[in-house]
Amino acid sequence: MSLALRNVSRTFAGNTAVRNVNLSVQPGEIVGLLGTSGCGKSTILRAISGLDDGYEGEIEINGSTSKGVHDTTGFIFQEPRLLPWLTVLDNVTFGLKGDKATREKRAKEYIANVGLVGNENLYPRQLSGGMAQRVAIARALVTSPEILLLDEPFSALDAFTKMQLQDLLLDIWKAYNSTIVLVTHDIDEATYLCDRILILRGQPGEVDREITLTEQRPRNRGSQELAKCKSDILESLDLNRKN
Repeated sequence: MSLALRNVSRTFAGNTAVRNVNLSVQPGEIVGLLGTSGCGKSTILRAISGLDDGYEGEIEINGSTSKGVHDTTGFIFQEPRLLPWLTVLDNVTFGLKGDKATREKRAKEYIANVGLVGNENLYPRQLSGGMAQRVAIARALVTSPEILLLDEPFSALDAFTKMQLQDLLLDIWKAYNSTIVLVTHDIDEATYLCDRILILRGQPGEVDREITLTEQRPRNRGSQELAKCKSDILESLDLNRKN
């Protein structure tokens, strides 16, 4: 499913968070939004999802322009945001339509996809951080979204769990051919996962540069191309430069 942003800006109480953002994402592409805190990355993601409709400009999904919540998009937040009184299975089926047997069968398929077979009856308090985020991924996928939006989904996890879930995300992308937009502060994560990276700078945030990665997947995390790309991104961010 294709996605296009045209001159998208967002102002809160007189303060402009992002200004004139233009972006085109092709079906099955993984695009990263990278930048320092406060440059409007999450603001853009919320606008795409329809959770925030107060922006100016146009957002087009598969040729259709709308400011409402899109049932073709799934959202994975930084925190799992699971309902603590529901089991893993009930969290994944929450909000699904259909009879109980159909809903549970579908949910168990996605629970298996994220590697949690046998944990269906656990409650969130019984899960590790990585397991809880796997549940959140299953919950986002169970509605079969064509566009998957991720807002720093692995930032609270330890390095090894983060790498495992990055690989899981790529497995899901390969299996379902989802279009993915990823917000991250992690340069290594962006270069490992993304086809293109948009670097946002300033307050209000604006697209400062676009970087395309050509290395085929699966990528070597220590490859020369990824190292060069990281160097280019750090140079673009120039953290000592004033916005």
